[in-house]
Amino acid sequence: MPDLSDFKASLAQGGPLIGYAASTVSSGACTATVAGIDTTVRVVSGLTVAVGDMLLIHRVGSAYIATNVVSAAPAVPPTPPPPPEDAPDTGDPAPTPKPTITTGTLTCPPVATATYRGTSWRSDGDPVNSFDTYQGRYAGSSFGRMTGCAFYGSKPRSISGATVTKATLKARRLSGGDFAARTATLRLVSQSTRPSGAPTLNESTSGPSLAVNATASAFVIPNSWAQAMVDGTRGGLAINVNSDSPYIRMAGRGSWSVAWTLTINWRRSS
Repeated sequence: MPDLSDFKASLAQGGPLIGYAASTVSSGACTATVAGIDTTVRVVSGLTVAVGDMLLIHRVGSAYIATNVVSAAPAVPPTPPPPPEDAPDTGDPAPTPKPTITTGTLTCPPVATATYRGTSWRSDGDPVNSFDTYQGRYAGSSFGRMTGCAFYGSKPRSISGATVTKATLKARRLSGGDFAARTATLRLVSQSTRPSGAPTLNESTSGPSLAVNATASAFVIPNSWAQAMVDGTRGGLAINVNSDSPYIRMAGRGSWSVAWTLTINWRRSS
Protein backbone atom coordinates (compact mmCIF):
# COMPACT_ATOMS: atom_id res chain seq x y z
CA MET A 1 0.00 0.00 0.00
CA PRO A 2 1.47 3.40 -0.95
CA ASP A 3 2.27 5.83 1.87
CA LEU A 4 0.91 9.39 2.14
CA SER A 5 3.86 10.88 0.26
CA ASP A 6 3.13 8.61 -2.76
CA PHE A 7 -0.52 9.67 -2.72
CA LYS A 8 0.35 13.35 -2.59
CA ALA A 9 2.83 12.92 -5.42
CA SER A 10 0.14 11.32 -7.60
CA LEU A 11 -2.26 14.15 -6.81
CA ALA A 12 0.39 16.73 -7.71
CA GLN A 13 0.44 15.41 -11.27
CA GLY A 14 -2.87 17.21 -11.86
CA GLY A 15 -4.75 14.44 -13.74
CA PRO A 16 -8.17 13.10 -12.74
CA LEU A 17 -8.21 10.38 -10.05
CA ILE A 18 -10.50 7.47 -9.25
CA GLY A 19 -11.60 7.04 -5.64
CA TYR A 20 -14.16 4.98 -3.78
CA ALA A 21 -16.66 6.62 -1.45
CA ALA A 22 -16.16 5.65 2.19
CA SER A 23 -19.10 7.78 3.34
CA THR A 24 -22.17 9.54 2.01
CA VAL A 25 -22.25 13.29 1.41
CA SER A 26 -22.42 15.54 4.45
CA SER A 27 -22.10 19.35 4.26
CA GLY A 28 -21.04 19.09 0.61
CA ALA A 29 -18.18 16.60 1.19
CA CYS A 30 -17.52 12.94 1.70
CA THR A 31 -14.63 10.67 2.59
CA ALA A 32 -13.12 8.80 -0.33
CA THR A 33 -10.38 6.21 -0.51
CA VAL A 34 -7.80 6.85 -3.21
CA ALA A 35 -4.90 4.43 -3.65
CA GLY A 36 -5.72 3.07 -0.16
CA ILE A 37 -5.60 6.50 1.53
CA ASP A 38 -8.71 8.20 2.92
CA THR A 39 -9.12 11.87 2.12
CA THR A 40 -11.86 14.45 2.35
CA VAL A 41 -13.40 15.22 -1.09
CA ARG A 42 -15.80 18.01 -1.88
CA VAL A 43 -18.81 16.91 -3.98
CA VAL A 44 -20.42 18.98 -6.74
CA SER A 45 -23.92 20.18 -5.89
CA GLY A 46 -26.64 17.66 -6.65
CA LEU A 47 -24.36 14.61 -6.91
CA THR A 48 -25.70 11.68 -4.84
CA VAL A 49 -22.99 9.41 -3.42
CA ALA A 50 -23.40 6.00 -1.77
CA VAL A 51 -20.71 4.12 0.12
CA GLY A 52 -18.64 2.10 -2.32
CA ASP A 53 -19.41 4.30 -5.36
CA MET A 54 -16.54 4.85 -7.79
CA LEU A 55 -15.87 8.60 -8.00
CA LEU A 56 -14.15 10.72 -10.61
CA ILE A 57 -12.04 13.26 -8.66
CA HIS A 58 -10.34 16.45 -9.91
CA ARG A 59 -7.86 18.69 -8.14
CA VAL A 60 -8.71 22.41 -8.15
CA GLY A 61 -6.00 24.33 -6.31
CA SER A 62 -5.64 22.58 -2.96
CA ALA A 63 -9.17 21.12 -3.04
CA TYR A 64 -10.25 17.73 -4.36
CA ILE A 65 -13.66 17.64 -5.97
CA ALA A 66 -15.77 14.63 -6.94
CA THR A 67 -17.66 15.50 -10.14
CA ASN A 68 -19.17 12.19 -11.21
CA VAL A 69 -20.15 8.76 -10.02
CA VAL A 70 -18.57 6.30 -12.45
CA SER A 71 -20.78 3.38 -13.46
CA ALA A 72 -19.19 -0.01 -13.07
CA ALA A 73 -18.53 -2.05 -16.19
CA PRO A 74 -21.16 -4.73 -16.78
CA ALA A 75 -20.19 -8.12 -15.46
CA VAL A 76 -21.21 -9.70 -18.77
CA PRO A 77 -20.73 -7.80 -22.06
CA PRO A 78 -24.04 -7.02 -23.79
CA THR A 79 -25.06 -9.45 -26.47
CA PRO A 80 -24.38 -7.96 -29.91
CA PRO A 81 -27.42 -7.58 -32.19
CA PRO A 82 -27.94 -10.44 -34.60
CA PRO A 83 -26.62 -9.90 -38.12
CA PRO A 84 -29.25 -8.82 -40.65
CA GLU A 85 -30.81 -11.60 -42.59
CA ASP A 86 -29.81 -11.80 -46.20
CA ALA A 87 -32.42 -10.31 -48.46
CA PRO A 88 -34.08 -12.90 -50.66
CA ASP A 89 -32.65 -13.13 -54.14
CA THR A 90 -35.27 -11.77 -56.52
CA GLY A 91 -33.16 -12.06 -59.65
CA ASP A 92 -31.97 -9.18 -61.81
CA PRO A 93 -32.97 -5.67 -60.73
CA ALA A 94 -35.85 -4.04 -62.54
CA PRO A 95 -34.73 -1.96 -65.53
CA THR A 96 -34.83 1.82 -65.26
CA PRO A 97 -38.16 3.06 -66.62
CA LYS A 98 -37.90 4.66 -70.03
CA PRO A 99 -38.71 8.39 -70.12
CA THR A 100 -42.15 9.42 -71.33
CA ILE A 101 -41.91 11.21 -74.68
CA THR A 102 -44.59 13.77 -75.52
CA THR A 103 -44.85 15.26 -78.99
CA GLY A 104 -47.02 17.98 -80.43
CA THR A 105 -47.52 20.71 -83.02
CA LEU A 106 -47.86 24.41 -82.21
CA THR A 107 -49.29 26.82 -84.77
CA CYS A 108 -48.14 30.43 -84.32
CA PRO A 109 -49.80 33.10 -86.46
CA PRO A 110 -47.96 36.42 -86.25
CA VAL A 111 -49.33 39.05 -83.88
CA ALA A 112 -48.12 41.69 -86.35
CA THR A 113 -46.67 41.97 -89.85
CA ALA A 114 -44.98 45.26 -90.67
CA THR A 115 -42.38 46.89 -92.92
CA TYR A 116 -39.66 49.23 -91.67
CA ARG A 117 -38.49 51.75 -94.30
CA GLY A 118 -35.80 54.34 -93.76
CA THR A 119 -36.47 55.50 -90.21
CA SER A 120 -40.10 54.46 -89.57
CA TRP A 121 -42.73 51.76 -89.98
CA ARG A 122 -44.87 52.01 -93.12
CA SER A 123 -48.58 52.77 -92.70
CA ASP A 124 -49.35 54.09 -96.20
CA GLY A 125 -51.96 51.44 -97.00
CA ASP A 126 -52.77 48.62 -94.64
CA PRO A 127 -52.62 49.28 -90.88
CA VAL A 128 -49.05 49.32 -89.64
CA ASN A 129 -49.41 45.95 -87.84
CA SER A 130 -51.06 44.19 -90.79
CA PHE A 131 -48.81 45.59 -93.51
CA ASP A 132 -47.34 43.57 -96.37
CA THR A 133 -43.68 42.69 -95.93
CA TYR A 134 -41.12 44.16 -98.33
CA GLN A 135 -37.44 43.59 -99.00
CA GLY A 136 -35.06 45.95 -100.84
CA ARG A 137 -35.90 49.25 -102.56
CA TYR A 138 -38.32 49.92 -105.38
CA ALA A 139 -36.66 51.41 -108.50
CA GLY A 140 -34.24 53.63 -106.62
CA SER A 141 -36.96 55.16 -104.43
CA SER A 142 -35.79 57.96 -102.15
CA PHE A 143 -37.72 56.47 -99.22
CA GLY A 144 -34.98 53.99 -98.40
CA ARG A 145 -34.56 50.23 -98.22
CA MET A 146 -37.21 48.12 -96.57
CA THR A 147 -37.27 45.28 -94.06
CA GLY A 148 -40.47 43.24 -93.77
CA CYS A 149 -41.12 41.63 -90.38
CA ALA A 150 -43.41 39.15 -88.67
CA PHE A 151 -43.63 39.12 -84.86
CA TYR A 152 -44.96 36.10 -82.92
CA GLY A 153 -45.67 37.44 -79.44
CA SER A 154 -45.54 35.00 -76.51
CA LYS A 155 -47.09 31.91 -78.13
CA PRO A 156 -43.81 30.12 -79.05
CA ARG A 157 -42.77 30.40 -75.39
CA SER A 158 -45.88 28.47 -74.32
CA ILE A 159 -43.92 25.25 -74.99
CA SER A 160 -40.78 26.43 -73.18
CA GLY A 161 -38.57 23.45 -72.33
CA ALA A 162 -39.61 21.47 -75.41
CA THR A 163 -37.20 20.53 -78.20
CA VAL A 164 -38.09 21.68 -81.72
CA THR A 165 -38.00 18.86 -84.29
CA LYS A 166 -39.22 20.82 -87.33
CA ALA A 167 -40.49 24.30 -88.16
CA THR A 168 -42.22 25.53 -91.30
CA LEU A 169 -43.47 28.87 -92.61
CA LYS A 170 -46.35 29.95 -94.89
CA ALA A 171 -45.40 32.65 -97.40
CA ARG A 172 -46.94 34.21 -100.52
CA ARG A 173 -45.31 36.61 -102.95
CA LEU A 174 -47.42 39.48 -104.26
CA SER A 175 -46.93 41.69 -107.30
CA GLY A 176 -43.91 43.95 -107.03
CA GLY A 177 -40.60 43.82 -108.85
CA ASP A 178 -40.17 41.43 -111.75
CA PHE A 179 -42.33 38.33 -112.15
CA ALA A 180 -39.52 35.75 -112.08
CA ALA A 181 -38.82 33.67 -109.01
CA ARG A 182 -36.74 35.60 -106.51
CA THR A 183 -35.24 34.43 -103.23
CA ALA A 184 -35.91 36.40 -100.10
CA THR A 185 -33.24 36.55 -97.39
CA LEU A 186 -34.69 35.55 -94.03
CA ARG A 187 -33.43 37.13 -90.81
CA LEU A 188 -34.09 36.20 -87.20
CA VAL A 189 -35.41 39.16 -85.16
CA SER A 190 -34.87 39.77 -81.44
CA GLN A 191 -38.24 41.39 -80.69
CA SER A 192 -41.45 39.39 -80.28
CA THR A 193 -43.66 42.47 -80.84
CA ARG A 194 -43.15 45.42 -83.14
CA PRO A 195 -40.77 47.95 -81.56
CA SER A 196 -41.16 51.68 -81.96
CA GLY A 197 -37.84 51.87 -83.80
CA ALA A 198 -35.92 49.60 -86.13
CA PRO A 199 -36.07 45.83 -85.57
CA THR A 200 -32.94 44.08 -84.29
CA LEU A 201 -31.78 41.69 -87.02
CA ASN A 202 -29.62 38.66 -86.27
CA GLU A 203 -28.96 35.35 -88.07
CA SER A 204 -29.71 34.98 -91.79
CA THR A 205 -30.58 32.18 -94.20
CA SER A 206 -32.08 31.82 -97.67
CA GLY A 207 -35.84 32.19 -97.69
CA PRO A 208 -38.42 30.84 -100.14
CA SER A 209 -37.79 31.41 -103.87
CA LEU A 210 -41.13 32.54 -105.29
CA ALA A 211 -42.44 34.04 -108.49
CA VAL A 212 -45.19 36.66 -108.26
CA ASN A 213 -48.45 35.10 -106.94
CA ALA A 214 -46.68 31.88 -105.91
CA THR A 215 -47.16 30.38 -102.44
CA ALA A 216 -44.92 28.38 -100.13
CA SER A 217 -47.24 26.48 -97.82
CA ALA A 218 -44.55 24.83 -95.68
CA PHE A 219 -41.14 26.45 -96.16
CA VAL A 220 -38.69 24.85 -93.71
CA ILE A 221 -36.71 27.16 -91.45
CA PRO A 222 -33.79 26.04 -89.24
CA ASN A 223 -34.84 24.18 -86.08
CA SER A 224 -32.44 26.37 -84.12
CA TRP A 225 -34.39 29.47 -85.16
CA ALA A 226 -37.68 28.13 -83.88
CA GLN A 227 -35.90 26.83 -80.75
CA ALA A 228 -34.65 30.36 -80.07
CA MET A 229 -38.26 31.60 -80.18
CA VAL A 230 -39.40 28.78 -77.87
CA ASP A 231 -36.54 29.61 -75.47
CA GLY A 232 -37.37 33.32 -75.61
CA THR A 233 -34.05 34.60 -77.01
CA ARG A 234 -35.61 35.57 -80.36
CA GLY A 235 -39.12 36.71 -81.25
CA GLY A 236 -39.70 37.20 -84.98
CA LEU A 237 -38.68 36.79 -88.62
CA ALA A 238 -37.85 39.29 -91.32
CA ILE A 239 -36.84 39.61 -94.99
CA ASN A 240 -33.91 41.94 -95.52
CA VAL A 241 -30.98 42.54 -97.90
CA ASN A 242 -28.14 45.02 -97.68
CA SER A 243 -28.80 46.23 -101.21
CA ASP A 244 -31.72 47.48 -103.29
CA SER A 245 -32.46 44.15 -104.94
CA PRO A 246 -34.02 41.75 -105.21
CA TYR A 247 -37.04 43.91 -104.49
CA ILE A 248 -39.71 41.57 -103.14
CA ARG A 249 -43.18 42.08 -101.74
CA MET A 250 -44.64 39.26 -99.65
CA ALA A 251 -48.13 39.14 -98.18
CA GLY A 252 -48.75 40.36 -94.68
CA ARG A 253 -51.69 39.26 -92.57
CA GLY A 254 -53.85 42.05 -94.03
CA SER A 255 -53.53 40.60 -97.56
CA TRP A 256 -53.53 36.88 -96.62
CA SER A 257 -54.85 35.75 -93.25
CA VAL A 258 -52.31 32.91 -92.82
CA ALA A 259 -49.30 34.91 -94.05
CA TRP A 260 -46.12 34.20 -92.08
CA THR A 261 -47.83 31.53 -89.95
CA LEU A 262 -45.18 29.46 -88.19
CA THR A 263 -45.80 25.77 -87.42
CA ILE A 264 -43.52 24.16 -84.83
CA ASN A 265 -43.25 20.39 -84.28
CA TRP A 266 -41.82 19.59 -80.86
CA ARG A 267 -41.10 16.83 -78.34
CA ARG A 268 -40.56 16.72 -74.59
CA SER A 269 -39.14 14.02 -72.29
CA SER A 270 -40.36 13.49 -68.72
